[in-house]
Amino acid sequence: MNKNELLDLFKEIGVLKTGHFRLTSGLHSEYYLQCATIFENPRIAEKIIAQLQPILPPDVTTVVAPAIGGITMGYEVARLLGARSIFAERQDGVMTLRRGFSLSPDEKVLVAEDVVTTGGSVKEVLEIVRFHGCEIVGVTSVVDRSNGKVDFGVPFYPLIKMEVQTFTQEECPLCAQNIPITKPGSR
Repeated sequence: MNKNELLDLFKEIGVLKTGHFRLTSGLHSEYYLQCATIFENPRIAEKIIAQLQPILPPDVTTVVAPAIGGITMGYEVARLLGARSIFAERQDGVMTLRRGFSLSPDEKVLVAEDVVTTGGSVKEVLEIVRFHGCEIVGVTSVVDRSNGKVDFGVPFYPLIKMEVQTFTQEECPLCAQNIPITKPGSR
């Protein structure tokens, strides 16, 4: 599946939305990617995530994802790779492992997120993984919309890169046009 076919599928199933959005990062955009929609239909999710297999490292033992958007992504990637799947979530504003999840230094970890914009949540998860002394083999996502601005310090394996303009509230042309804003993110 090439980039255009993937984008057509994203439009068809309601992943790619247009309007005026306040992203989780606080930035504004004309486009929003609701990647959770991918995982409504397991067959579609399997088809999309399978596109990652040729680019992912083969020796992953554990996939760790940030809650909430990355949970189903992480699970599907782990299923694809035959690896264990866990997730980190916020407790008192700090990303942490809960629910009995743990990591050991012998694990080879891939961090999985649905959409990367600023990479903030992924960086928090990477710190958890580093704290536990695991080998980080990389980061993966369905969409990299960072416009090349994110650097995790480890290999990054996005399925698709999308250059989408984002704006601070002060510089947002949609705000200047008084277009109502929607906050669809998880925080």
